[in-house]
Amino acid sequence: MIVIDVQNGELMETLTRAAKERGITNAAIVSLIGGVDRFTISTMPEDDATSDVITQYEIPAEMHGSGEILDGVPHIHATMAVAGDRGLAGHLHTAHIGPGSPGHTSSRSSPPPVSQLGCGSSFAIRRAIRALGRGEVIGRGR
Repeated sequence: MIVIDVQNGELMETLTRAAKERGITNAAIVSLIGGVDRFTISTMPEDDATSDVITQYEIPAEMHGSGEILDGVPHIHATMAVAGDRGLAGHLHTAHIGPGSPGHTSSRSSPPPVSQLGCGSSFAIRRAIRALGRGEVIGRGR
């Protein structure tokens, strides 16, 4: 088992780098769970399954997903739970985690990034990315 804990940064870049460092080219990502500060997903229009509608969300979310690593590149489908008991789903392009992730802005009037919430809360940060490849699992956060 290989454990990858993303506390601060962009998830897809981190997974790509970690797979390369470990020599993983093809794998199944069997579980992905945790909080993100902002994200980008895509879906397809009803009349064209070959096109993507890419949407960037500047809001925090609780994430659940799975996918694969093909030729060293992660491909993840995720469901994002956002405020108002809403769910957003699609192909994950980016997921920024923590106050040091690119583009993160800080303001006293805004809530803390999800990475700063207490571990005892229901929103505790738990990033678990498990990928089965060559008998190994890419794994879980704190």
